[in-house]
Amino acid sequence: MAASSSSTTPQLKNYDVFLSFRGQDTRYNFTSHLYEALCRKKIETFMDDQLIRGEEISSSLLNTIKASKISVIIFSQNYASSRWCLQELEQILDCKKTKQQIVLPIFHKVDPSHVRHQKESFGKGFAELQDRFKEQPEMLQGWKSALNEAANQSGWTIDAKTYETELIDEISCDILKRLNKLSPSGYEDLVGIEFSINKIESLLHKGSNGVSKIGIWGIGGIGKTTIASVVFNKIFKQFEGCYFAENIREESEKNSRLVHLKKEILSVILNDRDANIRLTYSRERLQKQKVLIVFDDVTSSQQIEDLIGNLNLLSSESLIIITTRDKQVLRNCDVDDAYI
Repeated sequence: MAASSSSTTPQLKNYDVFLSFRGQDTRYNFTSHLYEALCRKKIETFMDDQLIRGEEISSSLLNTIKASKISVIIFSQNYASSRWCLQELEQILDCKKTKQQIVLPIFHKVDPSHVRHQKESFGKGFAELQDRFKEQPEMLQGWKSALNEAANQSGWTIDAKTYETELIDEISCDILKRLNKLSPSGYEDLVGIEFSINKIESLLHKGSNGVSKIGIWGIGGIGKTTIASVVFNKIFKQFEGCYFAENIREESEKNSRLVHLKKEILSVILNDRDANIRLTYSRERLQKQKVLIVFDDVTSSQQIEDLIGNLNLLSSESLIIITTRDKQVLRNCDVDDAYI
């Protein structure tokens, strides 16, 4: 039987970040470490670790670049010896012009001026490419122009004195900030709650001696859960682990000890299906993590104690948001009045 002609092409996945790099130089060191750092922040990142490279760049890869919000170009010694890398670079710069894509260069043990003018060790790789394609001067000139333009962008330089782990953390945080700015606030159509959200966001930047706790208090149906959800979605990528525990009042009525929810919270945050708050090692791992947890519709401080233990034992970088109809619940959880 003939194959059906009605089959559809799989939809292209959108990415936050596209990584362009020369595999033989940085795949198993800097680039893989950067990729892992971005993934830990829940940033959707494309790294072509499963592609077989040939002479021509694939149309699907070009489309992946188009579908990304940010392109990070990791210039290394042999980057310009690859026709594939230079084709990626041209596509990235075209997206910068036509789609306002953000382009961030990283100069990995090469000088930006050497990339700009194809000199020194960086220039040697490009010279080899020139020999191969000397019959196509227009294409070569296009690659030269692309290298010059990209090297003029603001970025980061890595040399022998650079602590790469610190720089990777800086780069991933910068990318996260840029993505947050690109993202809509999520409450443009939610009348009457913008002030509350802005108030909560202002509290996030204040200093705190220990775990930060913010309370959202009011009668049922006024939007406490919506406010907490908007804030959670805006900031969750800044944390190592996060969980939004909805409808604790309802869950507690089903099971007074919240057994299922307790297991799920810990399993998600620690990425461990066997995690158990009663186990010393699980508690120690939790206390070392920078976590964000929303406890929604809490009726008793004991519910939070049952779910996660003593909040004050969490990492000082952690943030807890509690919504409730009873202000006393927040005071019992040691939420300062200024944070309610």
